[in-house]
Amino acid sequence: ILSYLILTHFRKNAEFVTGKHKTASGESELWLCTFTLSVAVCAVLLLPISILSNEVLLTFPQSYYMQWLNGSLIHGLWNLVFLFSNLSLVFLMPFAYFFTEAEGFTGSKRGVMSRVYETAVMLLLLSLLVLGIVWVASALLHDNTARESLYDLWEYYLPYLYSCISLFGVLLLLLCTPFGMSRMFSVTGSLLVKPRLLENVEETMNCAVFEEASLSRKLNSNTSCWLNLNMEAMKRQFVSIQAKRMALETRRKASAWQRNLGYPLVMLLLLALTVVCVLMVCFHVLELLFDESAMPRGMEVRFRENNLLGRVLSTWYLMVSSVVGFYSSPLFSSMLPRTQDTTLTQIIGNCVCLLVLSSALPVFSRTLGITRFDLLGDFGRYNWLGNFHIVFLYNMLFVGLTSACLINTVTWAVQRELIRAFGLYHFHSLLSTCLSSSGCRYSTLCSIFTSE
Repeated sequence: ILSYLILTHFRKNAEFVTGKHKTASGESELWLCTFTLSVAVCAVLLLPISILSNEVLLTFPQSYYMQWLNGSLIHGLWNLVFLFSNLSLVFLMPFAYFFTEAEGFTGSKRGVMSRVYETAVMLLLLSLLVLGIVWVASALLHDNTARESLYDLWEYYLPYLYSCISLFGVLLLLLCTPFGMSRMFSVTGSLLVKPRLLENVEETMNCAVFEEASLSRKLNSNTSCWLNLNMEAMKRQFVSIQAKRMALETRRKASAWQRNLGYPLVMLLLLALTVVCVLMVCFHVLELLFDESAMPRGMEVRFRENNLLGRVLSTWYLMVSSVVGFYSSPLFSSMLPRTQDTTLTQIIGNCVCLLVLSSALPVFSRTLGITRFDLLGDFGRYNWLGNFHIVFLYNMLFVGLTSACLINTVTWAVQRELIRAFGLYHFHSLLSTCLSSSGCRYSTLCSIFTSE
């Protein structure tokens, strides 16, 4: 239900009112995306729920009320998440995308069934192509195994394909999570009210009010000097400034507790989580050098986790940081969903990306040593998890990239504060405003330079 509400909040309603068949097909595709997003949420909650369940079983081993919470139930949850992740990535999401683009074969009657036939044919051809590529790749890497399991589709090829997808998700997490950790401070700071020592809300709001009044006067006046301006661009700028002014009004009404206590506490919490995650990975690197049991492929033995709450919070913090880094990166920033303005194709792409990231989270957390809980079911069958060089290099790259992103963020913040302290910030902002405004004349720029 939560996944459906989230998707209906972002989808573009205009796509669902173009006809009866379009509406039915749009709703079916939306339900497929809802199922995929639900599987992604289950994959995020899988590792924390398993850790908590393991602790409950170890704490109350003979409790009558905990008999339903056994190892087979936890294994079943892992297998179901693995199965539904395969089903969504391999069949449901490609079917939804092809069904969105399908119009029916040439000469066939227009309708839902003709689109279903075309989608089924396209999905069959894509499946044959992907299976052929997977068989060739497995034959090149494991010659004997590929020949013996040529007809073993369910037990070998689908897990092998999902292993490749999971490896891609783990590599994507390696790139997005360090960048997301550095971006978490700025994103969280933009949502909270900063203390007056760091931000003058009154001054910023007065500037926004004056700019909004200036744009409103330009839009409502019929003076000939504004005829050459792009009115559509001015309207978009006016709406943006108006939203900024309303947000500043809300932040100005915040209490002193929110302003002086909430912001420092949240920043300290983010800093503590970041430092703890980096230190845990550094400690895991040392464990890899001296302890063979630190490898991700364990023996699925029950043991008690140290600092249970910290490990669960660290796992969720890594997932949130990876999502923030994913949508903040220049390569994927265009996929960021917008309220009531996201097409079905974009929704399908976002669901696939979130499922790839979330399904790789258990492997990612276990590889970095964030948790010692063993990978259950088919999640622990990946061959590359037993390679010491890959795991060690992965941990070292994570520590290096995270440190580099945090150092870069801190140095840019110090540079920005130095520019603001020496009075160059207002000069650069004034210059950029004049250059971006098409109504600013060369004489105005000359007068600004001469006055400075």
